[in-house]
Formats: sequence, structure tokens, C-alpha cells
Amino acid sequence: MCRRKLSVVIPAYNEDGTIAATVEDLRSALVEEGIPFEIIVVNDNSTDSTAAVVEAIAVCEPRVRMLHRRPPGGFGRAIRTGLDAVSGDFVVIYMADYSDHPADVIAYYRKLEEGYDCVFGSRFIKGSHVENYPWMKLVVNRIVNKMIQWLFWCRFNDLTNAFKAYRAEVIRAAGPFRASHFNITIEMSLSALIRKYHIVQIPISWSGRTAGVSKLKMVEMGRRYLSTLAKVMAERFLIGDDVLAERLALHAQEADETASLEDRVRALEDWQDASLRRERTQASEDCNADLKTNLLLTKPR
Repeated sequence: MCRRKLSVVIPAYNEDGTIAATVEDLRSALVEEGIPFEIIVVNDNSTDSTAAVVEAIAVCEPRVRMLHRRPPGGFGRAIRTGLDAVSGDFVVIYMADYSDHPADVIAYYRKLEEGYDCVFGSRFIKGSHVENYPWMKLVVNRIVNKMIQWLFWCRFNDLTNAFKAYRAEVIRAAGPFRASHFNITIEMSLSALIRKYHIVQIPISWSGRTAGVSKLKMVEMGRRYLSTLAKVMAERFLIGDDVLAERLALHAQEADETASLEDRVRALEDWQDASLRRERTQASEDCNADLKTNLLLTKPR
């Protein structure tokens, strides 16, 4: 069976202490699993050697690519740049700080293969494992996620975590995304949620960073999260019918394009088969003619 291609988008800003291990561990896991992949690292105006480290990896591994952003920077802008460049059927957002685990990417991929449209990892359900989570951020995280659960009446309890997986179709239908910073995490997850995609939540592991500095500024993010929540809530409660109609229209369009492509592939295969049969027939006729000629030439007079 031909496996679907996975695109992993990694936004990176001054992560030269972790980016090499992040990319290499992920690459090794995907190769071992036999998953077709590309890893897209988006350099978000780093001032350290992040770009040089990734470019050195890319020299030896063509499936690793680096994109460079110009100012203004921002986590959301970096993700948007990466999403514009993906070529895979499945898309995963992965952190550059070595907090996410390659084994969970494999688990995400398998769930998408099962037929789910999105896979939301949770660090706060049975089976998850969390190390070195700063206690203040943990308190804020739990409050914000509980509030979002109430607002959208959903079972998903880690919506602010960027580490999630989506079918490429979901990215196209839910976008274009507008968030420029960490608020893109809820813009992506909630946009998929209100479009009623088939979403599964699974436990994941998470490790607090051991190098570099966190780029999340909680005070600055408050107004941005509120803006994104207001946008998605307006889409859900005021124009939810239009949102769903566009999703269904896109799905039908892509289904038609897929069917057309399959028809063209079948037509090409039929043409190739017919051409091969003609060549074999001609070769057989030529062989028979040569045999007859040889018999005539060798026949006693």
C-alpha cells in the first residue's frame, strides 16, 4: 500500500541549542517507520546559528528544507509560511524546542491513516506524560483551556497546544489563517472543530525545554487569544451555515479533482497497456517473419 506523505512544519526562532536534535530524532523515527515525509523548518528571523544548523542537515537530507522569513516575526506567521509550502497529504505542527516526541508523530500519522481528519494530542488525559512544566504556565493553561471547553462545549482539553495533526484538506478548508503569534494554535484547532471534522484526542508526552528561552509571553498573548476566540465564535454562531457549506463545497471539488486524476491515470495505464500489447504483437510478427525467412534460406533446393 502506498503510504501518504507527511509534512512536518517546525517554526524556529533562536533554537540552535535544540534544533539539531529535534530534526534528527524526528527524521530517524520517520525513516524507521517507513513514512514518506518532508520536514520544513521555518527560520523566524533567528539571530543565532539556527539557520546554519538546519542548512547543514539539509545538505545531507533533501527531505529537510529551510524557509527564511523576513520581519515582522511571530510564531503564527512562521507556521503560516510553513503551511503555504507543504506538499504532503498530512500535516503536523511540531515544536523546535525538543518538547514534542517523535513517537507521538507516528501515533498521529496512524490515526490519520485510520480515517480521522485531525488528531489533537493532550498532555492532560490518562496515558499522557509531562515533565518540567512551569507551574505558573500550567495554571494559566488549565484555566484557558477549561474556558475554551465551556465556550465551545467540546471534550478537547489541550486546544492551546500547537502540536497537532491535520489532513491537508482541513488546512485548506479552515484557512487562510490570520493569527500572527501563539494564538494561531487555537485558530487552527477551533477552525477545524467548528467545521465538524472527525477529530480524535490521544495522550502525548511533553518535556519542558532544557536549552534556549520560551517565546511565549503570557501577558502579551491575552488580547490576541481573545481576538481569535471572538473571530472563531462569530464564525460558529453567526455564519456557521456558510462555514459548513464552504467546507462541503471544497470537499466535493477535491473529490471531483481526485476522480478526474484517477480517470486520467487509468486512461494512461490503458494506453500504455495497449501500446505494450502492440509492441509485443509486432515483435512476435517480426520474429515469425524472420523465422520464415530463415527456413526458406536453409531449405534444401
